[in-house]
Amino acid sequence: MRVALFVTCLNDTLFPRTGRAVVTLLERLGVEVDFPAAQSCCGQPQFNTGYRHETEPLVLRYAAAFRDHDYVVTPSGSCAAMVRDNYPRIAARAAAEGRGDALAEAAAVAVPRTYELTEFLVDVLKVTDVGASYPHTVTYHPTCHGLRVLGLGDRPRRLLERVKGLDLRELPGAEECCGFGGTFAVKNAAVSAAMGADKARAVTETGAGTVCAADNSCLMHIGGTLTRLGSPVRPVHIAEILASTEGDPR
Repeated sequence: MRVALFVTCLNDTLFPRTGRAVVTLLERLGVEVDFPAAQSCCGQPQFNTGYRHETEPLVLRYAAAFRDHDYVVTPSGSCAAMVRDNYPRIAARAAAEGRGDALAEAAAVAVPRTYELTEFLVDVLKVTDVGASYPHTVTYHPTCHGLRVLGLGDRPRRLLERVKGLDLRELPGAEECCGFGGTFAVKNAAVSAAMGADKARAVTETGAGTVCAADNSCLMHIGGTLTRLGSPVRPVHIAEILASTEGDPR
């Protein structure tokens, strides 16, 4: 099986280890991974800030970049949700303005191909034990897009529960937003910081040494807050945990 990796802007710029972990993990499971160089931003920052028309070229670019692949896998619930939930909305609004044919075709190409990493593992590859080893205490934060838009449910937890040596701790108020919300954190900094502090305290109370999630954007916000509060808890993307083995500890 060949898939395309959509690494996302944030990971490519700030968290390249996550992208490498996805490749390591998928190749270990027998999947051939391509990286189309034409990929860029999915358009989430622009769309969430109200710049719908400026988002449209990125919808077209995404569809063109991944047109030749049956599966597009991304280590980001928010970017997967942007494609699957908002691309059809963008196309529909453009159609209402009498110019939606190209965008409708792009959405039809992009939406069924795009999978968040954990749902690809569980739903497409039909695996929960990926051969990982991570002998640490971990708590899992289900991010808003993964929880509410994609409906990831217990997929990430099922994967974590099969990791050798991993002690999974329950996170109080796990379903509550961490406060990042992309541009929300910029426009509403005080509220965002307060929400982040609540989440960081809940993470610390678990006694876990690691907090993981399926979105580095949320982990960046939680991790920064943990650092400012003096907590030793480390943020780690779930892909890096699942890619870790006894012979290749990450």
